[in-house]
Amino acid sequence: MQHRGTLFEPLQLPCGLTLKNRIAKSAMSDSLGDGTGHPTAEQTRLYQRWAEGGLAVSIIGEVQLTGCYAENPGNLVLNEASNLDRFRELARHGSENGTKLWLQLGHAGALAYAPTSNPKGPSALDLPGLRCVEVTLDEMRQLPLEFARTAWLAQQAGFGGVEIHAAHGFLLSQFLSPLFNKRSDEYGGAIANRMRPLLEAIEATRAAVGPDFPIAVKLNSSDQLEGGFDKEDALKVVAALDRSSVDLIDISGGTYFPGAKSASDGMGRGPYFLEFAKRARAVTTKPLMLTGGFKTRAQAEDAVASGAVDIVGLARALVLEPSLPDLWKAERKPEPFFPRFSDAPEGGITAWYTMRLTEIGADKETPVFGDLGQAIRDYEARNQSRTGIWLRHFANDVVRQT
Repeated sequence: MQHRGTLFEPLQLPCGLTLKNRIAKSAMSDSLGDGTGHPTAEQTRLYQRWAEGGLAVSIIGEVQLTGCYAENPGNLVLNEASNLDRFRELARHGSENGTKLWLQLGHAGALAYAPTSNPKGPSALDLPGLRCVEVTLDEMRQLPLEFARTAWLAQQAGFGGVEIHAAHGFLLSQFLSPLFNKRSDEYGGAIANRMRPLLEAIEATRAAVGPDFPIAVKLNSSDQLEGGFDKEDALKVVAALDRSSVDLIDISGGTYFPGAKSASDGMGRGPYFLEFAKRARAVTTKPLMLTGGFKTRAQAEDAVASGAVDIVGLARALVLEPSLPDLWKAERKPEPFFPRFSDAPEGGITAWYTMRLTEIGADKETPVFGDLGQAIRDYEARNQSRTGIWLRHFANDVVRQT
C-alpha cells in the first residue's frame, strides 16, 4: 500500500470514510463536561472552533462508558442514561466544515479519579498515591459490551467515529503492562493474553456499529516505565491490530501513573515517537496517526511525506492556535509560540492548557498567556465543584461498583 502523502491531501480509511486532510486534533481531557457527564455550551463551542480551523478529524478525549471510573469529573459519560439530544448538539457543531468528530472511549481503571470512584485495575495495587482492587472476571466479560454500547450511542448521536483508548496508563493500557497486570487468567501473562481486552473491545464495537463506522485505537509505543509495556510488545499489538477491523492506529506513549513524567511535559524538539512509528509501519498496512511533540508545520509535513505516518495528531499546538490547519494551509504561522513554565508542579502545565481550552470555548482567549498559579487554582476549584455534582448524579452507579 502506498502511504506517502502530503499534509493537505485526503486520506481514505479502510471503512471507506475519507478524511479531508492529514491533521487531527488528538484526544485531550478537556474537562469541560458539566459534572453529570453531559456537554456544556463552552465545550460545544470549543469543538466548533476547531472545526472552523480546518481539521480533518477532532477527537474528544476520555468519554466514559459509565460514571464509575472517570479520569476527571469534567469527563463526558455516554450510556443509556444520557440525554442524547445534548450529545447530538455537540456532534452537529463539532462536525462543521467537513471535520469528523470522534469520541475517545475511556475507562481510567486504576487511575480513576479517587474522589468520584472506587478504582479498579487488572490487579490489586497498594502503592503510594495509587490504590485499586482487581477487576473481576465477570466485569471483564461485560467490558467489551460497554465499549460497544457507547460506540453505538455515539453513532446514533451523529458522531463520526470512535477511538478506543489503550494508552497513557488507563485501563486497557494497564492490562497491556506486565508491571500492572499480574493476572493468571486468560487476561494475564503473555502479551497475547494482555492484549485480549483490547481486541475483545474492538470486536464487540465493530459488531455494534457495522462495517462503515470508523474505529481507531490509541496505543502506547511504550509506557516509559522500567518493567512495563515496551516497544517489542507494542509492535506485537500493532501486528494484531493489523489483523483486526480497526481503521486507524494512533501511536503515543507515556503514562499518567503518579510520579511518572509525562512526555508532553518534556522540552524535546520534534515528534516524540516517530522512530517507533517507522517500525510499526513495517508490520501494518493500517493508517497510522502519530501524536506527541509536533510543534511546526515542517515536522508535520516531513512525517507524512516520509510515509512513516498518514496523519499527525496535534494537541497543545491547537490549544495555542485553534485555526492552525488553515494557517498552515495559507503558509502562515508555521510554528505557534509555546509558553515555557519553570518549576511547574506535577499536573500544573496540563491544568494551564485545560483552562486555556475553557477560554477558547468562551471565545475569551487572548494573545497574553495567563498566570500558571491562577490556572491551577481555577482548575482545582472547578474539579472540586464538579466532584460534588458528579457524586450526586452518579450516586447509584458508584454504590453498585463498590
